[in-house]
Amino acid sequence: MQVRVRYFAAAADASGRLDEEIEFSSEATLSDLKSDLSRRYGASMDKVIRSGSFLVGGVVRRDGNFPLSQTVDVLPPFAGG
Repeated sequence: MQVRVRYFAAAADASGRLDEEIEFSSEATLSDLKSDLSRRYGASMDKVIRSGSFLVGGVVRRDGNFPLSQTVDVLPPFAGG
């Protein structure tokens, strides 16, 4: 399955790109994506992974066992009030 991963703000800085297509098995989960991103981009992406958010199919998901969809957005932590 092709997954389009879109990166925003610090996630884009960590990956050096705004988006990319990554091939995963049809059974892949959010944890699989996080592991792949950590391996690809190292410590700066690890920080985003620990404190950021992942939108799978447009909905924030925190469960690592959640299946991937065709689009995943990687968002850094947001501050404000």
